Amino acid sequence: MMNSLAHAPSWPLGLVAALWLALLVDRWLGEPPVRWHPVVWMGQYLGWVGQRLAPQRSQPGAADYRRFWLGALAWWVGAALVLIVSLALQWLVLAWHPVAGALLLGLLLKPLLAWRMLRDEVQAVEAALQTSLESGRAQLARLVSRDVSALDEHQVRESAIESLAENLNDSVVAPLFWFVLLGLPGAALYRYANTADAMWGYRGLRSGRDWTWAGKWAARADDVLSWLPARLTALLLALVRGGLPWRALWAQAPRTPSPNSGWPMAAMALALDVRLGKPGVYVLHEAGRVPQTADTARAVRLGERAVLLWAVLLAAALFFVGENRA
Repeated sequence: MMNSLAHAPSWPLGLVAALWLALLVDRWLGEPPVRWHPVVWMGQYLGWVGQRLAPQRSQPGAADYRRFWLGALAWWVGAALVLIVSLALQWLVLAWHPVAGALLLGLLLKPLLAWRMLRDEVQAVEAALQTSLESGRAQLARLVSRDVSALDEHQVRESAIESLAENLNDSVVAPLFWFVLLGLPGAALYRYANTADAMWGYRGLRSGRDWTWAGKWAARADDVLSWLPARLTALLLALVRGGLPWRALWAQAPRTPSPNSGWPMAAMALALDVRLGKPGVYVLHEAGRVPQTADTARAVRLGERAVLLWAVLLAAALFFVGENRA
């Protein structure tokens, strides 16, 4: 089914139309209602399974392979459902009519992207900080999973800018990367893997449950699927900034516990020439300035330009493929 669509002459051009429509709808309308949001459905499945999967007490030093394989099985069951549904929807809309199908494909792709929501949430943190530190912390808590209760004003701003950089990859660059390679199933699988990592991929206790072994597969799956897109996100930020010190980027990016998130975050720190970090865990670009109010707006502008550049580059690549197949 997928092969027949992939070899159709109109397939690359259909992807271009769907990609740009998804980004335009995201910019104009933002997120669909919660009850119709596929990422919310993914989260509901993961939350329901997680309550039955992860133990409520941690067992330090004990290798719980049973939990690991149960977590892997539960992850694959959800992944299979996501792939089957997304592949069926893609086949149905493209088999109906080439032009209308491409437009419908774009509408199906949109909920798997979330640039406008990310941008608005980061800007809301900065706006809340102008009211009070407590308001800024409360707004940041909507965006990140870390404890925000002890963060000062600059640390709240750092966390918001870091989240913008990291989720630029998770919410835009990576889903579109996998969409161009594998169509709607690729984007849907990535968002499922990323959501699973956000909910299960923890070492130790979270929300009263121990995810050390139950969430290990989910964390590694997201690491694999995000590896190349995260580095491409850093490259995009470098391009829209007009260049970055590459040696510094290579030195800074591995400082985070995640093998991937350090790349876009370090690139953003260097692009803005600010210090970013998580207290007691890592610091990126220590020689940089403490981020100020204007740096949040600068980070958003860099993100906007990176999204636009990524869309242009992907469209150009698809046009090139289409011309060679014609």
